[in-house]
Amino acid sequence: MIEFDQVFFSYGQRSILNGLSFAIDESERVAILGGSGDGKTTILKLIIGLLRPDSGKILIDGEDIAEKTEVELRDIRIRFSMVFQDGALFDSLNVKENVAFPLREYTEMTEEEIDHKVRELLRRVGLEQAIGQMPEELSGGMHRRVAIMRAMAAFEPKMFLYDEATTGLDPVSADVICKLILDLSRQGSGFIIVTHKMFDAFRLANRFMFLKGGRIAFDGDREALFRSTLPEIGIFLGELNAQREG
Repeated sequence: MIEFDQVFFSYGQRSILNGLSFAIDESERVAILGGSGDGKTTILKLIIGLLRPDSGKILIDGEDIAEKTEVELRDIRIRFSMVFQDGALFDSLNVKENVAFPLREYTEMTEEEIDHKVRELLRRVGLEQAIGQMPEELSGGMHRRVAIMRAMAAFEPKMFLYDEATTGLDPVSADVICKLILDLSRQGSGFIIVTHKMFDAFRLANRFMFLKGGRIAFDGDREALFRSTLPEIGIFLGELNAQREG
């Protein structure tokens, strides 16, 4: 579904991706790991056309999206649901209006149908009672759950894209989000998760990609991950072992 072919990307004079190439199928569960500033979130934004590569091809279902217009990108973006690190809820809208927003924007549902759909989605994640609350009244875990439901409200995505989905959450809230991500993937949609938290990556994914110097330094399954001699992966695995022992 997704293919990067020799993709280069820079922020001004700062090079981020240097000839990045990989392919991911829509049914895969992939964790992208790496240090801060290595381009993990940049990859997600390139996939849905929020950023454009300096050069190279980005193919979605065989279509190169690098030169597509904003109108043409709409058809690409509805194949994905992206959840940003901060949830990106509208501060001025309550929970119901946040989840209803894409339904009003992209469907022709009546207000009665929208109300029913919103309540159904919130019920799935145990938040129907919070329907009238404002974002600042929500805990971090609640905020992320609302964001995930909003991301999938109007469409049935082929893949979910998660940017640091559990970062900043307490262990209980992180556990709830991990279970939700796995539950959604069992319904047929794969995902890509960008994370610094090795414990959550190991729990969620079955394929791991490690970025270093704007390229893929490692790409493999769990067994290959444990066999890797890459020093940076050793640091990540050390964190995983520490959490297990704790």
